[in-house]
Amino acid sequence: MNIVDLIFERHHGPEMAVISPCGSLSYADLQARVSQTEKTLQRLLNWPSPAKQPRIGLDAPNGPDYIVLALAILKSGACFVPIASELTLHEQQELIERTSVHAILRAKNADDWHLELMQFSNFTEISEAFDSLNSAFIRFSSGTTARSKGVVISHETLLARISAANEALCISPVDRVLWVLPMAHHFAVSIILYLYHGATTLLAPSADPAMMLCLMRKHRATVIYGSPYHYTLLASQPDIAAMQKLRLVVSTAFALNQEVADLFHSKTGVHITQALGVIEVGLPLINLEHAATHPTSVGKPTPSFEAKLDNGELLLRGPGLFDAYLSPWQSSETVLREGWFPTGDIAEVNENGCFFLKGRSQSVINVGGMKCFPEEVESVLTTHPMVKSARVLARPHPVLGHVPVAELITQNKMEDTLAKQLKKLCQQRLSAYKVPLVFSFVTQIPMTASGKMKRY
Repeated sequence: MNIVDLIFERHHGPEMAVISPCGSLSYADLQARVSQTEKTLQRLLNWPSPAKQPRIGLDAPNGPDYIVLALAILKSGACFVPIASELTLHEQQELIERTSVHAILRAKNADDWHLELMQFSNFTEISEAFDSLNSAFIRFSSGTTARSKGVVISHETLLARISAANEALCISPVDRVLWVLPMAHHFAVSIILYLYHGATTLLAPSADPAMMLCLMRKHRATVIYGSPYHYTLLASQPDIAAMQKLRLVVSTAFALNQEVADLFHSKTGVHITQALGVIEVGLPLINLEHAATHPTSVGKPTPSFEAKLDNGELLLRGPGLFDAYLSPWQSSETVLREGWFPTGDIAEVNENGCFFLKGRSQSVINVGGMKCFPEEVESVLTTHPMVKSARVLARPHPVLGHVPVAELITQNKMEDTLAKQLKKLCQQRLSAYKVPLVFSFVTQIPMTASGKMKRY
């Protein structure tokens, strides 16, 4: 089974598949270009390859051509390995070595690309296990608290995952989905889901809210899939009322805070629906019912999923769980707890059954036996208008074990005055043991490849 073949069995006509400022493709056009590119790939690689399932990395910019190239890799029978453009050269090399890709497709667009053939020997010990899967995709987890893990997803798993997610999203051929996230991090579920269910994907530059609104108005968007960053940008636009016709506004990638939710609603009258995406799981939770009253919740399990807490840790069970971790190789069965995936997220659930994420289990700061979640403190610090970004870390303490300290990127160099203001702000809104002991001012906060804060 090949997910690309299934897409074009269902949709291959004149209906629009992708629309963007730099070009548009109908499903018929997309199928033709994917087929042509796949044939070129096969010729250049001189397949059949010695490997049962070759792995091909893709280094390409966002846009319609990324979709053509990624689908061509999948259709060729290879395993697709996205290489995010924001990775440093060192990080790219580590990813390439850990996945032992057979080739890297480096592209400016779908017509201007070349292959770099690679040779690695460090994949031998797991090749048999890997080849036993009908692998579609390898993507690395965020790695916010530890070395990121290569997550292997088969074509069958991918189909189960997008089918389960769509029980909640209800994407169909009538939908026009505005999409602004990086493809290297979200392609294999989001874009594949939209194509499989026949929707039109509107691709907008992620830092251009005027273009986002232009595409939404012109093509009558029904859904937007973005992050809190994008909703903050959109809320600044004078004609933001154009978003009132959207049936679904989904926030993912990182936590939605109350301030952004309130700002967006005040400008549009639309409530943001927060969803929880987990690379090992898919889209297991979404806040469809209580976005108005509890916008910071990730909601309830989608129809095919179950969720529960085990000593505060969120566990998930449902279709489309990942097949294996790559290096070191671990099948999903060895990771799951009696069929449940342990997310590493600490969560709470309210009387309505809505789940709220409190932080990562590995990032919790134990202050004299009391738990302090860095994310909670950071959400308070970033409400100050002079704070662009904040990171809260643990510092060893001779009596309390650890205490929280804060690193801040600010718009104001009056550090002493600002530190006093921030301390007072935290004292007003947080328990005393959660107030950072030290406020440091920095020019950069380390981030993972997927845009999440590193915590080590």
